[in-house]
Amino acid sequence: MDRVSVVEERLDQYLDQASSPPHLLADDDPLRPGSRLTAGRAVRLWEDQATSRALDVEARRLKARGESFYTISSAGHEQNAVLGAQLRLGDPCFLHYRSGGFMMARSRHDPEVDPILDTLLSLCARRDDPISQGRHKVWGSRRLWVPPQTSTIASHLPKAVGMAFALGRARRLDHELGLSDDAIAVCSFGDASANHATALTGINSARYASRQGNPMPILFVCEDNGIGISVETPARWIRESFGGMRYLRYFDAEGSIDEVWDVVDEAVELCRTRRLPVFLRLETVRLWGHAGSDIETAYRTPGEIEAVETRDPLLLNARRLVETGATSPERLRTIRADIQARVEAASREAVSRPHLQSAGEIARPLAPWDEERIRAAATGRPDPERRQAVWGRRLPEEMTDPIKRTMAAHLSAALTDEMLRRPEILVFGEDVGRKGGVYYVTAGLQKRFGIDRVVDTLLDETTILGVAQGTALAGLLPVPEIQYLAYIHNAVDQLRGEAASLQFFSSGQFANPMVVRVAGLAYQKGFGGHFHNDNSIGGLRDIPGLILATPSRGDDAVRMLRGCLATAAECGRVVVFLEPIALYHEKDLHREGDEGWLSDYPPPGDALLPGETRLYGGGEVLLVSYANGLRMSLQAQRILEEEHGIGTGVLDLRWLNPLPFEAIQEAAAGTEAVVVADECRRTGGGIAEAVAAGLAEDGYPGRIRTVRAVDSFVPLGPAADRVLIQTPDIVDAVRRL
Repeated sequence: MDRVSVVEERLDQYLDQASSPPHLLADDDPLRPGSRLTAGRAVRLWEDQATSRALDVEARRLKARGESFYTISSAGHEQNAVLGAQLRLGDPCFLHYRSGGFMMARSRHDPEVDPILDTLLSLCARRDDPISQGRHKVWGSRRLWVPPQTSTIASHLPKAVGMAFALGRARRLDHELGLSDDAIAVCSFGDASANHATALTGINSARYASRQGNPMPILFVCEDNGIGISVETPARWIRESFGGMRYLRYFDAEGSIDEVWDVVDEAVELCRTRRLPVFLRLETVRLWGHAGSDIETAYRTPGEIEAVETRDPLLLNARRLVETGATSPERLRTIRADIQARVEAASREAVSRPHLQSAGEIARPLAPWDEERIRAAATGRPDPERRQAVWGRRLPEEMTDPIKRTMAAHLSAALTDEMLRRPEILVFGEDVGRKGGVYYVTAGLQKRFGIDRVVDTLLDETTILGVAQGTALAGLLPVPEIQYLAYIHNAVDQLRGEAASLQFFSSGQFANPMVVRVAGLAYQKGFGGHFHNDNSIGGLRDIPGLILATPSRGDDAVRMLRGCLATAAECGRVVVFLEPIALYHEKDLHREGDEGWLSDYPPPGDALLPGETRLYGGGEVLLVSYANGLRMSLQAQRILEEEHGIGTGVLDLRWLNPLPFEAIQEAAAGTEAVVVADECRRTGGGIAEAVAAGLAEDGYPGRIRTVRAVDSFVPLGPAADRVLIQTPDIVDAVRRL
């Protein structure tokens, strides 16, 4: 049977047959004695809920005609309109995909927003959709402070926690968020998603922060409909799982519309005034299956489906309004007819609008770039007097001690200089504060800038990257640290599915700029194993719009970090700054004691931007490499020249996503062969395949060879040398050519 029609007809039948109440309440009268919900508000809520329902019905009609492309509806979840009505426009909201009622109610706060047309444009993937411009069906609005979420597994909870962290810390940082001092972050999700590791991570990190004494004004809203597609949630599971947690205040909102209103009001007020994490379970039902393509009768009996439909909130709320005298059935019928007319008119308008027309138009917000602004920002200088006061008698560019001229020391100095001139920078991660990082790159930063700007976090990469997103949305510039490249893999969806997609799905209206520092790659001596010697960057290079920077030398690391921070700050970009662990404290190049890998600190004002490479020497063969491979390629360059009479140039890519193809082609021009020395794994782990393909497609006439690591995890001890590329491997590859 057509269950949509069944539910619709049941509501119409009630409104046709119900008797008008003998006395009507005034708009300002409470729906029941002691309730904070007035009759007038209750009627407006029902109108918002009915509007959401009408849009769900229209989405299915349009889908049947090939005009709409999304049928995951909000039907049965309309009680979330209570939250939309009670929250303020200045409360950032990260929403579940069944948030139609919420958005209809929230739109009342801004009369310039047309939620009906906006929703239909999004459903139909039209270019005039004001949030995603037809890229996806998302609930979002810049005017309503609703950043779009595309997640279905609660992967947006960590960023909501990050926003709450920023809201709680803004005053201490003297940072103006543009939001009220008592704003709260709100995050909604389903009962099935509440079991996901990412959801549990977000809730745990909020409790942890609160336990540590940090203000954490976040309202977690679990819309509990009792089922995840076809898998039932056990009865009372949400209450039993979260109701007894310490440092998390729990509320149940169920029953009549006025009872829900009062519980929501109490939960919001507690979160707002006490700045505590609050968990609100909102009882809902799911009508019409998971989505339009879901055949619900495959896993629910007709009796079970009908039992759910009797709990339709639109029907129950209509009865409550009529029975309490808040309104008459005639008025509700009129409201419903008016909504239907508005939806039909907006639907005709929406389908007349164009789709996105070209790949360039679609990808435009994915990787914004303004070189003039970025270069100006990258070459800025901190205040000389403040800088002198921090550094004391000797500035870092004046240091001659070899330890002070390594990559690790230069990065530490660069972070200090950038934090001096950018008060919006936050550095955080496990061990970055008191310890100064596992490799002491952040040593001294917390003493210089305080615990409000250099923060030790709990051990959880998902939280670290989620907090980066939330604080960035609040206008800060996060520089989180992930201790090892291998550790980022369990949290990479925070970059892939969330951070890097935000500008794409919001048409550039929202951004979460960040520079994620990651210690990585292989070749560590005396310490290793695959969790600390990971040599696969394929999962990062696969992320659209993400910039992957990999310095090889200390001076380059400083210049590149400045360029990365400027790119993030000016264009909202997400950057991963991959630092080769084995080169942190390296001093020598060709022989022990030659100090050929030390460099002077580039003073402020000297920067490198994404895409800017370096060519060392020249000859009939071009070696293309990066990071540890660059050092080995320079060693091979000397051996080839002195022992075999072969002249080579060595190109340091520096930037691994996007790859600088023009620079590669320019450096390769006129050579007889190109050898790509890629320290990452052979199959999809690094850049060799892409470089070789790019040269071939560009018509490079010479020969191409690659030197790549074995497809293996990196073992412990000397065995690592058997699977990683070595300098003799590069020499042999050139000689074989």
